[in-house]
Amino acid sequence: MNVPFMDFSEQYQTVKNEIDAGIKAVFEKGNFILGQEAKDFEDAFARFCGVTYGIGLNSGTDALYLACAALDVDVGDEVIVPSFTFIATALCISYTGAKPVFVDIENETYNLDPEKLKKAMTPRTKAILPVHLYGQPANMQEILALAKKHHIAVIEDACQAHGAAYQGKRVGGLGNIGCFSFYPTKSLGGAGDGGMAVTNDKTIYEKILMLRDYGRTGRYDHKIKGYNSRLDTIQAVVLSAKLKYLDTWNKMRNEKAQLYCHLLKDVKGIGLPQMKKDRTHVFQTFAVRVADRDRVLEGLKQKGVAALIHYPIPLHLQEAYAELNYQRGDFPESERLADETLSLPMFPHISNKQIEYVCVSLKDVVGRKAEGVKAR
Repeated sequence: MNVPFMDFSEQYQTVKNEIDAGIKAVFEKGNFILGQEAKDFEDAFARFCGVTYGIGLNSGTDALYLACAALDVDVGDEVIVPSFTFIATALCISYTGAKPVFVDIENETYNLDPEKLKKAMTPRTKAILPVHLYGQPANMQEILALAKKHHIAVIEDACQAHGAAYQGKRVGGLGNIGCFSFYPTKSLGGAGDGGMAVTNDKTIYEKILMLRDYGRTGRYDHKIKGYNSRLDTIQAVVLSAKLKYLDTWNKMRNEKAQLYCHLLKDVKGIGLPQMKKDRTHVFQTFAVRVADRDRVLEGLKQKGVAALIHYPIPLHLQEAYAELNYQRGDFPESERLADETLSLPMFPHISNKQIEYVCVSLKDVVGRKAEGVKAR
């Protein structure tokens, strides 16, 4: 059997007719940029997140960058970010000229560790940028309490957590700004690049509106130096059609994750994700931990299972950030996870039979050779 890492063909069939009709309407009207369909999707996604405003952008990276820009993050400022995440989370800080300050992660959730966050804060800290990694929210209660105490903004990187909730409230609406990616592989993915910033703050909303569209308030009235970062109307059509099913698809992901956990429970050498009771996990990624990870990955490949690695080099060890002078050993939790994490096939319509095959294959490959990784 061959099991793909992702397969959205059944998902597409669910929304095909609505997408086809919507794209046809856009072509007939010719409103490819900032069309009404884009505004409708912004409003719908904002409601979905439980916030007042949504601003469609051309990528999740730009959502993060323009969030920093809207908060006036600049040269000389510091923004705290977890060391284990995709590099875009840090790049958005670098684009402003500010300094990303890396912090280690929690052993259980793989998210920003609030205790280590405290020690990283300085008078130059302008913002905190937690990531809801793999689809499980970070410990926002403690992060927000620290931010409030020190009068610091919080930007949520929710690019992997569409629809996840923390203490009954959806991510994106917990901090000052929430940022999402609509890259095709996301739980809510488009037919190309796309992103969104959401907020309850009208001032932030109005500033990002200008920043995404050349800094203008009228056709040739430019109030600030802006950028070209707008969500295409056609992408909005695709995303609007899918948004209606997102909660259902997230529920399906969760059910598949529970099956994985049941089949792999107490298997020696396989560490499972741990779900916190005060938050929901949408399993954008289902990651396990194994020793001798590269050998296991190759073994799965030979059995027809398409697993992946997210992320083999933590940010503090990336050559792109060599000037920050971090060393191996500075963030041990991030480094261990980078060496051990293995992402298994996960998508809403993956069959139980496929999951059973993945688990049988994984247990066979891991065997007795992978030791030292306890179930988490």
